[in-house]
Amino acid sequence: MRIATSFLISTAFLLSSMQAVHASSEKDIAKSLASPARSAADRERDLRDKPQQILELAGFKKGMTIADVFGGGGYYAEILSRAVGKKGKVLLLNNGPYDNFAGKDWQARQKAQGLANVEYRKVDNSNLTLQPNSLDGALIILSYHDLFMVDASFGWTAIDHKAFMAQIVTALKPGAKLLIVDHSGKEGTGTSETGTLHRIEEKATISYMRSYGLEWSAAIPVLRNSADNFTLNVFDQAIKGKTDRFVHVYTKPKHH
Repeated sequence: MRIATSFLISTAFLLSSMQAVHASSEKDIAKSLASPARSAADRERDLRDKPQQILELAGFKKGMTIADVFGGGGYYAEILSRAVGKKGKVLLLNNGPYDNFAGKDWQARQKAQGLANVEYRKVDNSNLTLQPNSLDGALIILSYHDLFMVDASFGWTAIDHKAFMAQIVTALKPGAKLLIVDHSGKEGTGTSETGTLHRIEEKATISYMRSYGLEWSAAIPVLRNSADNFTLNVFDQAIKGKTDRFVHVYTKPKHH
């Protein structure tokens, strides 16, 4: 009886703790999104990208250190900057091509908003400058598929996706979350259309993440679009901003 009672108390405490974390995350992210300092363009993007639901799913909250990998001009980095607060930190990591493409956008954002707790780093694919067990979380939004493509016109050379992701997994603390959002590819295509349509198959993504040693722990359908037939390039005006996108959260096992 004592063991059963103890188990029930422990389970109730765990559920209560999880609910408290979710509530805290929801509050921190909602407050950040409601900031009057945010631009009209970002508020318009909110309607398409659903950052409230997506970031809540990952449980990002005050005091955390989060890496925004290939975060471009810093849309998510700004949201997270306010959500993690003064005691938290955001690392915005762009490689050379991403820096060339979006670096000026980040500079303008940083100048306008301050965002003192965001550290912008131009990094090499083979050295993301991350310390082991230093991150409470990370996110790769609409750019995980880039690890499998080559585009000489964009200066995008081949990336060893296993070595790249190993750096992130090593930097995540045990129990930390990795948020992945990407454009869905047709079933069976794997990574074959990452360079042509900029899409990646959802099942392939799950398989790869497990191969890195991460556990698939959550998903939500907020960015699904049943009208997307997976045949168009994601930059095609007929589907741009409206692609079928999967939203996954992966966890680094505590025994990793």
